[in-house]
Amino acid sequence: MVFSMFENLEILQFPDERLRRLSRPVESFNRDLKTLADKMLEIMYDSNGIGLAAPQVNQTIRLIVIDVSEDRDNPCIFVNPKIKEPAGSVDSSEGCLSVPEIRTTIKRYENIILEYQDLNGERHEETLGDLMSICVQHEIDHLDGKLFIDYVPDVKLQRLRKKIAKNKKNQLPTEGTTVRVV
Repeated sequence: MVFSMFENLEILQFPDERLRRLSRPVESFNRDLKTLADKMLEIMYDSNGIGLAAPQVNQTIRLIVIDVSEDRDNPCIFVNPKIKEPAGSVDSSEGCLSVPEIRTTIKRYENIILEYQDLNGERHEETLGDLMSICVQHEIDHLDGKLFIDYVPDVKLQRLRKKIAKNKKNQLPTEGTTVRVV
C-alpha cells in the first residue's frame, strides 16, 4: 500500500470528484497504515471534526477515524468497517469537513452493529448507538463515494448547491484547503 504525501494531506472539498471514488479494502496492516490513521486523527482534531474517512484526504482505502468524546480524548480507528443489523431511525443534523458551512437533516439508523478490523488486522464487532452510530454511518458513506448531501431531496439539494457556490465565490483564495465545521 502506498500512501502519498503524509505530510501534505489535506481535506478534499465538494465538488471534487475524487470524493466519489469507491475505496478498496485494506489488506496490508503495516506501519504506513498506522501513520496514515495518526495523520488523519491530527487533521480531524485540527479541523474540529468528529470523524474523517481516508477518501477525504485522497486515500482510497476503507479506513475511518472518529472521536465523539466530549474531551476529544477517545479516538477510534476502524479498518474495513461494515454495518450489520441496522435498527431504528433517527433524524440527524449533519455537516461535513468536505462540504464546509453546510448542515442538513437526514435519516440515519439509530443503532448498528459494526464489524471492523483494528490496525493490527484483528476482527471486532461492536454495538453502536447515538452519535457514534450516526458518525460511523456518515464516514462509511465516504468509503462508498457518497456524501451526506446525496440524501436530501432534489429541491433542497439545489438550494444547498447555490449556497455552496455562493460561499465559494465569497471566499478569498488561499493556499491549501481550509475547513470549518459549523
